[in-house]
Amino acid sequence: MLNMFAEIGGNIHVGLAALGAALGLGLIGSKASEAIGRNPGAFGRVLVISILAMAFAEGIVFFAIYLAH
Repeated sequence: MLNMFAEIGGNIHVGLAALGAALGLGLIGSKASEAIGRNPGAFGRVLVISILAMAFAEGIVFFAIYLAH
């Protein structure tokens, strides 16, 4: 019985981490496009920073999968 609850808890853990990462990616993309719209000359810098931020946000899901296993 306890193993079943641990499995369910791990699944919820990974699901919430994926939901948080998806929301984070959406916010990063939204703010990056807003920043480029305001200052098109900063396209290169904004692109690099947003790609790095997206990679870090996706890394959270990998940690959650590792911890839930």
